[in-house]
Amino acid sequence: MDSYGDLIAADDVLLFVNAAITSTGQREFHSDAGEQRLSLDFLHAYMLVNYRDLYARVLALDINDHNAALIVQRLLETAGEATAEQRRTEGRLIACRLAMLPPQRVYRLFDALRRAGVNNRRTRAIMRDWLSARPDLAFDAVKYRNGLKRALRHAHLAPASEELGTFVFAPLTRKHYTTPLLDAWRRAHYEQAAVYELPYTVAEGFAAQHGIPRDVFLERIAPRMTRLETLRLQDSAHTVGATAAQADLAGMPLTRLATYVLSLPVEDRLSRRAELTHTLESAARRVAGAHRGTWGKVTAVLDDSFSTFGSVHKRRRPLAVALACHYLLAALADDYTGLWTSGRTDALLARPYGPTPVGRRILDALETTPSRLVIVSDGWDNAPPGLAAEVLRIWRTRLDPRRRTSIVHLNPVYDAADFDVRRLSATVPTAGIRDAEDLPALVELAQFAEGRTGLAELITYMDTRAARMTRGHDGERAR
Repeated sequence: MDSYGDLIAADDVLLFVNAAITSTGQREFHSDAGEQRLSLDFLHAYMLVNYRDLYARVLALDINDHNAALIVQRLLETAGEATAEQRRTEGRLIACRLAMLPPQRVYRLFDALRRAGVNNRRTRAIMRDWLSARPDLAFDAVKYRNGLKRALRHAHLAPASEELGTFVFAPLTRKHYTTPLLDAWRRAHYEQAAVYELPYTVAEGFAAQHGIPRDVFLERIAPRMTRLETLRLQDSAHTVGATAAQADLAGMPLTRLATYVLSLPVEDRLSRRAELTHTLESAARRVAGAHRGTWGKVTAVLDDSFSTFGSVHKRRRPLAVALACHYLLAALADDYTGLWTSGRTDALLARPYGPTPVGRRILDALETTPSRLVIVSDGWDNAPPGLAAEVLRIWRTRLDPRRRTSIVHLNPVYDAADFDVRRLSATVPTAGIRDAEDLPALVELAQFAEGRTGLAELITYMDTRAARMTRGHDGERAR
């Protein structure tokens, strides 16, 4: 049996994991950015002081990039407080996680370490190894030149080549570069054709400098755009008459695709119903993989109330997660029923609207006698208030004490006031969710939140995830 201290520790770790999955320090529907950041900073400080080993292992879980960068920063800032063994373990986890982060976020992290005066040997080695593993430092030099320059200075590193060093520290002092991308940047200062040889974000500044019309620029730069840049700019490109910027939805990540669908007017969703439905279902099947059709009879309660609008920073994010979960659960289930809180039956036309009658929908869901009930909601049950908690309590304690129906609540919104995601009931496990792609792993993690397994099992789970991540990273480096 776990001691009382072990139970508290397990609860603390799960609380932090939920926050690290859902919160990005930005405004949410029920709390502003200041509250989010203050609450999140407290949790990071609390975990670092009390559970440093587990705090580092959280890097191996499906947390968001914002919190992964914060964990790395705090571990490196307090390296003097760690033992030699802790530093070795943390170093491997940090290296693995940095390899998974977008480069712009890593450069911002390095800049934060510079401003904080963190310049110990381990930090410099981590920066050196990450930079040496970059596939194309010339591309970084063009797209993230200031970040690369500050990182090289802070870590006391020599550039990979003399030419690269000149470009990073004095780019306009050279009349020619042998590296085509570097020379394209030099020529773009006076030659419009060279603009279209650069990455989109860099070329955009030069286009404005040369006064290139927006439609001409978007038409010609389209081949240089990433898939996400094309998706983000597709509507504005069509507005100015640039037809080359056509987003390829095939292969788009499921949650990102759901966000795009929700951004479309209803008329567009109706006219493109077959295309959008096909791409969502295809993305869901890719995520389900070998687990497709293995979850038995599944019913989902999906929140599309007004609060799923999110905020101006995370517009319709909670609703996008629910929509993506809807298609993923349909792929995982052998027999699937999706129930939206609004009563809407056409998922493709989902929009944030009305109150949140989660309790009523849970009653409807239980009548379908599912083997799994998955609730995707921000936890604000208000029509009537508290009904969901009472329904779930009675179901768990009186109607289904043997747990024939597995129930889990997935919450995409961090509640800053409670330092956790808002729970519907103490009798049902709640886990934070950032992307629908993480749903299978989060359902597995939710067993710990249910209290049926203890700290030892949670530590084993985290160690297994950490070993899997570091083993995969070592394999990549060996190749």
